[in-house]
Amino acid sequence: MGSAAVQGELWGLRPRDWAELQEPNHVPYFEAVLDAVGAGPGTRLLDVGCGSGLAAVLAAKRGARVSGLDAAEGLVAIARERLPEGDFRIGEMEELPWDAGTFDAVTAFNSIQYATDPQGALAELRRMARPAAPVAVVVWAAPERNDAKAFLAAIGSLLPPPPPGAGGPFALSVPGVLEELLVSGGLEPEAGGEVPTPFEFADLDAAWRSVAAAGPGALALREAGEERVRAAITAAIAPFRQPDGRYRLQNAFRYVVARA
Repeated sequence: MGSAAVQGELWGLRPRDWAELQEPNHVPYFEAVLDAVGAGPGTRLLDVGCGSGLAAVLAAKRGARVSGLDAAEGLVAIARERLPEGDFRIGEMEELPWDAGTFDAVTAFNSIQYATDPQGALAELRRMARPAAPVAVVVWAAPERNDAKAFLAAIGSLLPPPPPGAGGPFALSVPGVLEELLVSGGLEPEAGGEVPTPFEFADLDAAWRSVAAAGPGALALREAGEERVRAAITAAIAPFRQPDGRYRLQNAFRYVVARA
């Protein structure tokens, strides 16, 4: 069994909140990775874990021909609204529904850690890419580089203990771990970088709704209820409130570009 059944339900509970309040915060690393893989006119690009399609829109503005896959029907629906000419599908990242060697570049923005079988998912990314095409994977940078660890810990405190061996959101952030996983999936790491990615929210309501729209937040809502989740998130992000009522959290993501 792949990851889609569980992750699709969680990430699809509040798709508009994700698309409007959270996804725009991720633009810095979307742009950095699109630069790194050479997305441009005519590039056939596949985004695995495409969410509500903002990265795909940015790629299309560069002239790329974009396809995307996500487990959440609600997010895919928004991606199709934003980019009607794109080829967006619902499915398993461990079993991608395109022919082998179809794409000039493949991206996975902060999605591989949600796969039931990350190694198998990376092997699928490799299968989608034409020979020697770039495959880029993005994960959180080290916890100490991310203010978001505060609300991630608050959410985690409301959840049942994870299964033995579960690594959590920063499992692939340790130097060398992602690279080793890429190699095990048949890919050759070539380059990488770290991208400052601040999260900004207009007010407390926007902040907590944004956090709750992500899969871990949705799981906490299911386990603990809205009142407890909102209280936990409110307390966790209080140190990041600005004088004008906005919230700003300094974060960083890292990416590795490998070759198929």
